[in-house]
Amino acid sequence: MFPGVNPRQMQKMMKQMGVKQDQLNAVRVEVFLTDGTKLVFDDPEISKVNMMGQEMYQLQGTPRQESLDTTPDISDEDVETVMAQTGATREEAQRAIDDAGGDLADAIMSLSE
Repeated sequence: MFPGVNPRQMQKMMKQMGVKQDQLNAVRVEVFLTDGTKLVFDDPEISKVNMMGQEMYQLQGTPRQESLDTTPDISDEDVETVMAQTGATREEAQRAIDDAGGDLADAIMSLSE
């Protein structure tokens, strides 16, 4: 942490300042970002630091980036349900479900108008 400082001395100084640090045993950590991506840390090193009652977490590791797929899974059964309720074609029903974000009731309502 600080060059030339003995780790034992560092622990003693932290204790005097009211800082307590614990290692957490984690297997995986996922961080969801607002831009629709996810950072995944496999076998991360996590330290929980308590400084005068305030808890902080320090995460170390190498992340891999994944994109979040927000497209709903639409089954053939869902499409057939919308088709049966509205008389729409398969393509119309599929498009309506997509536009409704996977909500069948909204898809049926939009095609019924």
